[in-house]
Amino acid sequence: MPGKITKFLIELVVPLSIILTIIGLFVLFMGIIWNWFKDIELGFYTDLIKDLKGWNMYLLFIGFIIMLFGVYYLYKYLKNRKYITESLETNKRSELLKKHNKLKSTVKHMPSKYQKMLKEKEDELKLK
Repeated sequence: MPGKITKFLIELVVPLSIILTIIGLFVLFMGIIWNWFKDIELGFYTDLIKDLKGWNMYLLFIGFIIMLFGVYYLYKYLKNRKYITESLETNKRSELLKKHNKLKSTVKHMPSKYQKMLKEKEDELKLK
């Protein structure tokens, strides 16, 4: 079961990291807004603001952490994708052999599209 969940998350790493980043930014923004306007009397919303007064700093912290996770996973994906595509552009067998172990370990944590690309390049250059 954990293998299926991990494969599912690997396949959807880009949309999930973008969603995490957006949610994190929204929660962070809400924490900032609530902290800015915590002392303003807004009539109907005054009770809501007083109820949430203690949670403002938690919203800031949680939003920042969620945003960091989203940005980190997106950065990690883009960095690995760039490395894989640059490494697979070569037509020299010796260059690919030098990077083969790192490529295999990097591709293992990427969507299946990149595993297929590596497999095709291995077949093209007759690598095992």
